[in-house]
Order: sequence, then C-alpha cells, then structure tokens
Amino acid sequence: MPSFSFKKFMKFILGRKLKMSQVFDENGNVIPVTLVEAGPCFITQVKTEEKDKYSAVQIGFIPKKKNIKKTEKGKEFYFLKEFKCLKDECSNFKIGDKIDVNIFEEGDKIKVSGISKGKGYQGVIKRWDFKRKPGSHGTKHEERAMGSTGSRYPQRVIKGRKMPGRTGSERITIKNLKIIKIDKENNILAIKGAVPGAKNTLLEIKQ
Repeated sequence: MPSFSFKKFMKFILGRKLKMSQVFDENGNVIPVTLVEAGPCFITQVKTEEKDKYSAVQIGFIPKKKNIKKTEKGKEFYFLKEFKCLKDECSNFKIGDKIDVNIFEEGDKIKVSGISKGKGYQGVIKRWDFKRKPGSHGTKHEERAMGSTGSRYPQRVIKGRKMPGRTGSERITIKNLKIIKIDKENNILAIKGAVPGAKNTLLEIKQ
C-alpha cells in the first residue's frame, strides 16, 4: 500500500502504550519517556462534506488475521478511529494510504488521548483527595468518612457534590508532549512524560 506524506498536513496516528522507560540527553540528564507502538495505520474511509456533512479521515490499526465475513466488511481492523480535518486536507487522502511514525520528527509537540486506568468504586479520600478526620476526640469508625453533604437551604444534596463513586476509566487528553526519539524500524515513539492508560491502552496521537 502507498505511504502518504504528511509534511504539509495535519499529523495523526493510533498507537498502543507499551511501557515507561528513561533516556539520557546530551548533558547526561535523565528524561522519563513512555514507549508507544504507533502504527502502521491505514486509511479506511474518507468522509466529505458533500456526502457525510463533515470532513474526516478514518484510519484502522492492527489488522485482523482471520478471514473477514461479508457481514464484517469494513471492519478489517481491530481499532477504527476518525480524525476531523479541513476540506482541503481531506481531498489529499486516499483509501489504502499507509500512516506510520515517519510522519513525525523528533522534537514535535503532540497531543495524546486515551482511557485512564480504572480504579473501581472509591471513597472520597482516594477519589477527591479529601483529608482524614482526627484520630481522637470522639472520632469512631469514620476516619475516612466524607462528612455532611447537605445544607440548610436548599434541603437537598446539590448536584456536583464530591462523593464516593467510580474512579478512572475516563477519557484523558494531555497536550504539549514532546517526542524524544523515534524508532522507525519498530514503529515506536518515545514520548516525554506519562500518557493516560495502562499497558496496551489504545492512544490517539495528534500534532
């Protein structure tokens, strides 16, 4: 499949979080990085304003090895994501074009989106960083309790009150991350700092 040049257009790719590591710069300083397997991805659909009322490019990541049934046509990849683009940019994409780490350069600033780690049902101390109650002076079996939730008026719990509940498993976007190194042979990006999610989490990477 042909490879597309993104030098003059927006850059985007899907990746999979591998692990965290560290590299050293020219001065010997340690830089924490996250290793991400980015691509190769393939353009599966190009949406236009004339036909779909908006302009976007759909790409697929990790092709399925088994035979695809007729009912699964268009689902040849495990992951499919759309990236909106300008009308002039979308006209330059073609179905089947290959997207890999060659579209990026070391030093590029990127935006990474993913689903954060799920921590289940948690109390207010872990979920909202509340403080514990005093360990003496009458406190009994409620050191980690949240305390009063109501008010004198209105006589109800106000919406948005910080309370116990499910923690994590939310879409998180981190901006202005820097690409430190690129391994073009293995399609691996070394991104400075941490990115959302656990190991093997699907990531959306945009410039």
